[in-house]
Amino acid sequence: MTAASRDILDVITAQRTMEGAGFPVRRPFPTPELDNLDPFLMLDEVGPVDWPPGQAKGAPDHPHRGFETISYILSGEKLHEDSTGDHQILGPGDVQWMTAGSGIVHSEMPSPAMREAGGRAHSFQIWVNLPREQKMAPQRYQFVARDQIPQGHSADGLATARVIAGEAYGVAARIDTYTPVTLQDWTVQPGGVARPTPPAAQQMALYLFQGTLAVGPQGRLIDEGQLVIFGPGDGIDLALDAGADQAARFLLFGGVPLGEPIARYGPFVMNTQAELVQAFDDFQSGRMGVISR
Repeated sequence: MTAASRDILDVITAQRTMEGAGFPVRRPFPTPELDNLDPFLMLDEVGPVDWPPGQAKGAPDHPHRGFETISYILSGEKLHEDSTGDHQILGPGDVQWMTAGSGIVHSEMPSPAMREAGGRAHSFQIWVNLPREQKMAPQRYQFVARDQIPQGHSADGLATARVIAGEAYGVAARIDTYTPVTLQDWTVQPGGVARPTPPAAQQMALYLFQGTLAVGPQGRLIDEGQLVIFGPGDGIDLALDAGADQAARFLLFGGVPLGEPIARYGPFVMNTQAELVQAFDDFQSGRMGVISR
């Protein structure tokens, strides 16, 4: 007996906006149409943008508290620096999973080489909420280089999953998470069929950032820049017509909903307004530290 397929609950087209010091993003949420996908708070596709020499932009020093930030680089290089003393250059295919917890100040800027020479910048910035009991957890920085990210493949080789969090095709992620989540970069070649089977308890979604894809039991055609939200069930039906002119590439993600109140303003995500006020006070008084350079 085949496990129940997940139906499509909604399809949302990402909105374009500007962030940081002036870089373009395509954002499916949060928007007026969709506030969050518990436990995911934000999904930004940064770029792609081709920077001329000397013009590359990023996000200078800014604080966070109460959640985790994920940087996944597709093209270009990013210099990460934070108030715990961590600093690293992330390149194509690398992942940084940072737990802000009780508070951190960090900076996400183009690498010195990219600032000088320019080039294409394309990445994802993703926020995952922390449960109430972990809001004030210690800061943590997890880096996984491109060649260390586990990859799963379909038997015919037409579907590939880079497993950042969760499991696919029998391979498991290296990242340790506070909340049970799935986060995977999938590529389906023309003629490919895939049926991911994430945990039934997780609320799942898919964001297509390249090509087109037939999704769900009815094979609804999804276009680049669209977010698909799935209902309950087991497997997710995915296929790409053999005549497609390019592969489909998408993020498959989801998690077990926390179901907790969210008090959110700018860089802080807490459970109550009083906790938000305390977060701003702690940042302004310097208790979240500064980046030493």
